[in-house]
Amino acid sequence: QVQLVESGGGLVQPGDSLRLSCAASGSIFSIAAMAWYRQAPGKQRELVADITRGGTTNYADSVKGRFTISRDNAKNTVYLQMNSLRPEDTAVYYCNARISSPQAPLSYYDYWGQGTQVTVSS
Repeated sequence: QVQLVESGGGLVQPGDSLRLSCAASGSIFSIAAMAWYRQAPGKQRELVADITRGGTTNYADSVKGRFTISRDNAKNTVYLQMNSLRPEDTAVYYCNARISSPQAPLSYYDYWGQGTQVTVSS
């Protein structure tokens, strides 16, 4: 089995920074893309940023220039550095990863973390 465990959420004021972490563990052969999504109350889940194994990144327009996604392949961990936070960034943030197992190394499946709450409020 594979688990994704997120950490780093919390309550901050507008303009503050937070760093989210997500560590994958379990029966892992390889991790392809990793990503962060978020879901605000009453809204659909949306992609915030993603990163390939080689380090190519992609961001939602709403976070470009403020958020940075990175990963440590040796630790099976993805990070999201969030700067200049705004009230509209308030959401539950979910980690996502495409992972293959030693039993089926060429078959990748999507896994999700449990979510971590980020609240930006004065």
